[in-house]
Parts: sequence; C-alpha cells; structure tokens
Amino acid sequence: MPSLALGGLQRWMQAVIVHPAERTREALASSEAAALVPPERLGDVVLPSETLDPAERVGIYHDMYVLRMEEALESDYPGLAHFLGPERWRQLVRGYLEAHPSRSYTLNVLGRALAEHVLAARGVSHAGFCRDLARLEWAIVEAFDAPETPILTEASLTAVPPEAWEDARLVPTAAFRLLSLHYNAGSYLDSLRGEEHDHPLPRRSPEWVAVCRRDYAVYRLPLTRPSHRLLGALAEGRSVGEAVEECLLRSRPRPTGDQIFAWFREWARSGAFQSVEV
Repeated sequence: MPSLALGGLQRWMQAVIVHPAERTREALASSEAAALVPPERLGDVVLPSETLDPAERVGIYHDMYVLRMEEALESDYPGLAHFLGPERWRQLVRGYLEAHPSRSYTLNVLGRALAEHVLAARGVSHAGFCRDLARLEWAIVEAFDAPETPILTEASLTAVPPEAWEDARLVPTAAFRLLSLHYNAGSYLDSLRGEEHDHPLPRRSPEWVAVCRRDYAVYRLPLTRPSHRLLGALAEGRSVGEAVEECLLRSRPRPTGDQIFAWFREWARSGAFQSVEV
C-alpha cells in the first residue's frame, strides 16, 4: 500500500466513522474505506494499544459517531424525539445519518434535511405531524443560529412620517422565519413546557407561526390566518399599503385598525424587522 498523505488518511477515517454498519470491521471493509486502506493493512496506519487491536481502537470512534449525532439532533429536535420515543427516535436517526451523513465541520447544519426525511422514513407514525414538528423546530434552530442583524427600534418607527407609511417597506431580520403548518405541532411543543404530562394527540389543525430572535432569545409567535398573510406579504417586500390592502380584501372577518396596529407592535418588539425603507 503506498503511503497516504494526511488528506487521504482523513478521508479514510471519515469513511469508516460515518459508515452505517453496526460492526466496525464491516465499515473498514466498505468500498470507500478499503480503496484507501485495505482492511488487511490496517496495522500500517493504526497501531495497537496495550489492550486494543487496531480495529478496536478505530471502533471507539465508529461506535461513538451515531451516539454523538443522535445527541446533536435531539438537542435540535427535542419535541420530535419526545413524540417518537427513544427506540423510534434512534431508528429515525440511524436512517437519517445513512442518507445524510455529517459532511460539515459544524453540527449546526446536520439536521437541515430531517423534516423531509421523516416523510420517507420507515416506522414513523403520523408522518405529516412529525414533519410539521420538525419544520417548526428547525425554524427555531435557524433563528437561534442566524447572524446578528439590527433590530427595528421605537425611534426608527416614530421617525417615519405618517404620510410615508403607505409606500414604506419593512426589512425582516436574518433570524426571521414564517411557517404555515397543517398539524398542531405548535400546541405539542407548548405542552412540553414545565411539568405538563398531558400532550395533545396529532391532528390536522392549521397553525400559523412566526419565529424571530431578540437579545439572544428566540420567540415563537402564534398567528391568525390574516396576520400570517399580512406578515408574509411584508416579508416578501410588499409595501405596507399593499400588504394591508391585500390582507383586508382577503380576510373574513376583516381585521380592525387596532388589531393591525397591535400586530405591528408585537412583531417589532419581538425582533421580526431590522429597518424601514422609505
């Protein structure tokens, strides 16, 4: 076996560690790993210790990989892990890692495809509910990890002349996320707070929610259909006048001016917007 440069050894080690086989020797014999280091030449790159042979030493990292990934994913998806229970959660994680092994230097992006993976995963009951639950939890993760951007201040709001608001545009922060859900995922997450032991059963129930961050705290704002429509139009870059007019035309019953003003105040206070473009 020709000597491997550091990059080749790193690729071999990663191929072994992320391989989904339960036994390390199967991972060592996989085509990707064996092309770099044939199993019979393992001793050329890994020395034995006083108590472990080379395969057993590599096995420590291989066996810990899934456990570490499971731990990382559960920190991002505590609600989904709670709903599935330990065994079904572990099964979901193993299938997900096989389809989407970690390829980044950071674990922050590890779970970005889990919501879609849930729909095709085996052994997942209430897949639609689980997908919505995963979508909501991932939005919270993205809001938490998003770059810091300025937050719209009271002074910035009051500085806009009243006659300019109709054509003004609100710029959302980097941490802003807006979701439309088909199931009661938000209600389920709410039930996990504190010492509650009764959790709602999955059911089709439209929920609209905004996720944003202010002062390092992530806020999950439940919305009505009209307020979701208005906030979505604003986030897409529509002017305040256009967004409000569309909301009033498409909503029954029509929201009052006081309601719309209260929505704006809550969105600004929670960190949904960073500036007003006049």
